[in-house]
Amino acid sequence: MDALSDVLGVIRLTGAVFLSAEFTAPWSVLTQRGPGDSAPNMSSAGHLVHYHLVTEGECLATLAGEEPIRVEAGDLLLFPRGDAHVLASAPDLKPVPTADLLGWSEPAGTIHRLVHGGGGETTRMVCGFLACDTRLFEPLLMALPRVLKVRAQEGPVSSWIETSLRSAIDESAHPRAGWEIVVARLAEVLFMEALRRYIDKSSIDEKGWLAGLRDPYVGRALALMHERPAYPWTVEDLGRRVALSRSALAARFAQVLGQSPMSYLAGWRMHLAAHMLGTSSQTIAAITERIGYDSEPSFYRAFKRAVGMPPAAFRERTRVSSAGLQQLAA
Repeated sequence: MDALSDVLGVIRLTGAVFLSAEFTAPWSVLTQRGPGDSAPNMSSAGHLVHYHLVTEGECLATLAGEEPIRVEAGDLLLFPRGDAHVLASAPDLKPVPTADLLGWSEPAGTIHRLVHGGGGETTRMVCGFLACDTRLFEPLLMALPRVLKVRAQEGPVSSWIETSLRSAIDESAHPRAGWEIVVARLAEVLFMEALRRYIDKSSIDEKGWLAGLRDPYVGRALALMHERPAYPWTVEDLGRRVALSRSALAARFAQVLGQSPMSYLAGWRMHLAAHMLGTSSQTIAAITERIGYDSEPSFYRAFKRAVGMPPAAFRERTRVSSAGLQQLAA
């Protein structure tokens, strides 16, 4: 399995909530992380990814300190870091916080319908939130820009993505069995497809984790560590496998990822451990062995240093948080 699939497999995107929004010019709304801007039961989420798929019309999207981005029908806009942002029909309009427009009177898991504006030209969009644990999301999160714009009508899967979203909205009035799970999984696929397109279009000269995936040497080394995280890798071992000297591979990692191969491996092992603690009933001893630590005390110290709490405490906290999030998709 490749490194991207591995990371996507442990970030545990959860609790997608869709909005069917209709705005009429002039209009301007501010979306930011907060109980009123998210959804019931999402206050416990470690991180929220906001996204908007424009299905009709156009608008401007603005992040603080950056130039507005024009978004048109068929565009998918994602805010991977959960930054506050303004969507508007025109610049220089005073935005209304979405918290003032959304009462969330509908049960969690249903599509909330939002209508707002001055009665002019219409813009329609589907908006949603994906929740995940920041610790598990960090390698990918820090490699992504603050905003991602993707043409939803481009690419081989575009038609069924948009068709599926429209079907989910139409079905919300009379949902069938399993509807909530379908909507949640669709949001995950939408996010992952946007990531894949971003990787395909990003420059090979860029730095960061995603650039590392595209580097022929770093990418192969990452794949090896992800395939066998418990193996006692050394930089020399990895270099031999990817046909680079120890020093050349170390320099390449530093240039592209800003860290050494062993530092990356240690971090990935902690992400795996956190994932297993939160999603399985495996003992701490079993997890210790699976991620390549020789003893529980050494794993305990490494985990507490990386995460800020002991493994058992992390497991308990994660289970409590997950119980609240799962109410959205149940």
